[in-house]
Amino acid sequence: MLHGFLLSLALLALLSIVLEEVIHVNKAKSTLFLGTLSWILIFLFPEPGVTHEMLREQLDENLLEIAGLWLFLMAAMTFVAFLNHQGLIETLIYKLLPRRISERKLIYLVAIFSFAFSSLADNITATLVCIALVLSLRLDRRKTLRFAVLVVFAVNSGGVSLITGDVTTLMIFMAGKVHIQDLLFLSIPSLLSTMLLATLLSRPLNGVAEIIPTPRKDDRVGKIIAFVFLLTILSTIVLNVIAGIPPVLTFLFGLSMMFLLGRFMYHDDQRENLLDYVRRIEFDTLMFFLGILLLVGMMKEIGVLDSLVGIYQMMPVAAANLTMGVFSALVDNVPLTAALLKSGVQMSTGDWLSLTYSVGVGGSLLVIGSAAGIVAMSKVEILTFGTYARYVLFLTIAFISGFIGSYFVGHYLV
Repeated sequence: MLHGFLLSLALLALLSIVLEEVIHVNKAKSTLFLGTLSWILIFLFPEPGVTHEMLREQLDENLLEIAGLWLFLMAAMTFVAFLNHQGLIETLIYKLLPRRISERKLIYLVAIFSFAFSSLADNITATLVCIALVLSLRLDRRKTLRFAVLVVFAVNSGGVSLITGDVTTLMIFMAGKVHIQDLLFLSIPSLLSTMLLATLLSRPLNGVAEIIPTPRKDDRVGKIIAFVFLLTILSTIVLNVIAGIPPVLTFLFGLSMMFLLGRFMYHDDQRENLLDYVRRIEFDTLMFFLGILLLVGMMKEIGVLDSLVGIYQMMPVAAANLTMGVFSALVDNVPLTAALLKSGVQMSTGDWLSLTYSVGVGGSLLVIGSAAGIVAMSKVEILTFGTYARYVLFLTIAFISGFIGSYFVGHYLV
């Protein structure tokens, strides 16, 4: 009886995510409420033979996993919040772009920048910055739509290439299924599929775009902190490979360096303490992850995740991974990935790598399938579910080509 009710809470949480724009309730609020409620009910009505001490150990295990994810994301998002507030990212974009450029060349540059930036920043921030760049070009509506579609796909593709870019990649890495060096190989098919989509979308682009930069003052200390951010990312990769140091530890150390630099060197910002930038990060995103992971942890404890293992028993692993990617266009990839990790599915490193690509990029097939799509839809007037769906064939071609590439990389290069 209790299991059925708990499962209904999980389904209700899934519906609250899918229908967020309809019911106007932030998914962070609904999932956190339902996630904590489910664990309270487990404690109030334990299964026969299950003690409160056993339940506490299970909850502590879940909270430990969530804490590592939370702290890493908090550190990375604080860095990006500072760089974005200071305009350093925007300044870099305009310095790299020429004043006049053909639209066909520009779409490739937007693809490369969106891909690269989303590897370093979270998908929401990357989408906001890249869409702002596209809107500043003042292209006509149809061309703006093509650029926006590309940004959504490129942001999701870049996000799977590093643990700093996409939370599902981070989750799979922290579960020990893939290594950082494996993800670097994954960036090859991810980038090639992005460039393929740029080629498919560039055919009617035959004009010239004029890029007018926004004046920004030179900020020496801000550039130093940007360098610390890049150094932190590189150190995270190197130290994890050679010494097995957890990425969360390296990122928190880099964040502490940022705070100390701000204390002794930075005087121009109105904030007296760079700790204030912690308040600028998207805590609703972090709360959403907390609620979802509590729900998935609950489903593991009551044994309802076994059905996911069944999918992998019914079809070849590659086909099942591709199916999960397509499914992620309809269901948020965070709970989907968490459920797969908790279900006990056994796969090789190569298969986990192709799954990382599939669930990370599969959400691009529909505009509602990823945070990047939702953010872009809120900023670009012409971008709707219907107008985005016009390019589903191009998106599917790019996605499948990237998945095939990820399978090849996972089984022949890693």
